[in-house]
Amino acid sequence: MLVFLASSVVSITHAQSSLKIAKLKYGGGGDWYANKTSLPNLIKFCNAELKMNINPSEDIVEVGSPDLFTYPFVHMTGHGNVVFTEAEAQNLRNYLLSGGFLHIDDNYGLDQFIRREMKKVFPELSFLELPYDHEIYRVKYNFPDGLPKIHEHDAKHPQGFGLIYEGRLICYYSYETDLGNGWEDQSVYNDPEEMRRKALQMGANLVSYAFMIL
Repeated sequence: MLVFLASSVVSITHAQSSLKIAKLKYGGGGDWYANKTSLPNLIKFCNAELKMNINPSEDIVEVGSPDLFTYPFVHMTGHGNVVFTEAEAQNLRNYLLSGGFLHIDDNYGLDQFIRREMKKVFPELSFLELPYDHEIYRVKYNFPDGLPKIHEHDAKHPQGFGLIYEGRLICYYSYETDLGNGWEDQSVYNDPEEMRRKALQMGANLVSYAFMIL
């Protein structure tokens, strides 16, 4: 298994101690910074339950930054508008085609904007709903009915969409579930522990899948 760091490629056993994941910072006015405790808690869960040895601190990376290529897994969230410049869209495309993985989590209100902007990144692709037997729902923890429902918004069933390029899932979009809310400190939303654990398990599946396909 390989991890790419900028333009070089190194073995995961060599880079594991410095392995990091990041939250995506984007323009347009949306709150990319939402869910401040979510990624640190997901990292802690992955390290404790799956012995992943990820750096405990999340990084922040901008869409157009060359540093994007440092991270095998990047998480994006928010409630509002998203705008990618042409250069940012190209950088994100190059990152995903180079082996990167993007998880987009609709924190309610992101849907119309992220679908529009990801068309800039991959005009030839559309989000496809993944079947429940997809590996992402069983790589570490089994979710036979797909995404768990964490928070209610519009009384819709949660859906998991993917962008698939030449047979590889490069971007996973969780909709109508709010996984990131479920990763937050328990005191933030006072969710039942069982619900939080399901959210963290699904998040661990996403991270595990991203690392597996490098």
